Amino acid sequence: MPALTRRQWLQGAALAFARPAGVIVDSHIHLFDPQRFPYHANAVYRPPAQTLEDYVRFVREAKIDHTVIVHPEPYQDDHRYLEYAFAHEPSPGFFKGTCLFDPVDPAAPARMKALVAKLPGRIVALRIHENRKPGVPPTTSGAIRDRDLAAPAMARTWAAARELGLAIQMHMIPCHAPQVEALASRFPGVRVIVDHLARAGEGTPEEFAGVLRLARLPRVYMKFSAVSYSSKEPFPYWDAKPIVRRAYDAFGPRRMIWGGLGMNMADFEKSVTLFGEMLGFAGAAEQARIRGLNAMELYGFGRG
Repeated sequence: MPALTRRQWLQGAALAFARPAGVIVDSHIHLFDPQRFPYHANAVYRPPAQTLEDYVRFVREAKIDHTVIVHPEPYQDDHRYLEYAFAHEPSPGFFKGTCLFDPVDPAAPARMKALVAKLPGRIVALRIHENRKPGVPPTTSGAIRDRDLAAPAMARTWAAARELGLAIQMHMIPCHAPQVEALASRFPGVRVIVDHLARAGEGTPEEFAGVLRLARLPRVYMKFSAVSYSSKEPFPYWDAKPIVRRAYDAFGPRRMIWGGLGMNMADFEKSVTLFGEMLGFAGAAEQARIRGLNAMELYGFGRG
C-alpha cells in the first residue's frame, strides 16, 4: 500500500477526530488581555489578545478538566492577570499557575513566598527561561530570561522553591541541560519540568542526549508540547517522531505531561491528532497518564 501524502493523512485525521476518553489536563496555556492588563515595559514580545473569557468558552466545549496557566513573558513579574484568571475560572479549582521572577534577584525568594501566601494552593512552579545560544553570556538585568544558572543567587532561588513546594519549570534549549542537571542534583527534592521537549530542534543530537540524561533524576518531567520547535517540517511534524519516542523511552509514561492544546476547537483537534501520531505506540493506560493523570498528581489538582 503506498504511503499516505500529508494532505491525505490530515483529511483522514480530521474525519476521525473525537475527544479522548478520560481526564485531560492542559499543562501549558498562555493568556493575554493587553487592553485590561497592559504588557510590562520589558515584554520581549507583544502578542494579540488570548483572553480568559475566550478560553473559558473553549474549555467548556472541549471538556478539558483542568489547566495550568503558564504566566507569560509579556507580563514579566506582574501577576495581576493570573490572579484575575483564578478569580474568574470556569469552576472552582480549575486553574493552577506558574510564576515568573528574576531568579538571580536577591529579593526573588521573598517575592515567591509572598505570592504563594497570597494565592494558596494555586502557584505550582517558577518558570525559568534559558534560551541563549552557546557562547552567549548570561544577562544580568532587563527582561527576565537567560540568567546565569551557575550564579549563587540562582541556587538560593531553587532552595526557596524547594521550601515552598514549587517546581522549577525550565523553558530551555538543549545546550543548558548539564547546568540544569547540576541544579536538579543539588536540590533533589525539587520537581523539574522541561518545557516543549527542550526545544530539541535548537540543539545538536549530542546536546539532546544531555536532556535525556535528566531522566535519570526521578523528579524531572518532560512536557510534550510545542513539537514544532523540534521539527523542520510542517504539521504533523513527522521528522520529530524519533525525538518524541526517545523522550518517552527515557522519561517513561509516568513522567510525561501534555500541554499547549490551544484556544479553540480547531487547535484542540490538531493537538489530539498530533498526540495520536506521536504517541500512538503507547498503550491506552500510558496515553491516559500523559493526557492528564500525571498532571493531576504533579500539580495537585483536587488538593486546593
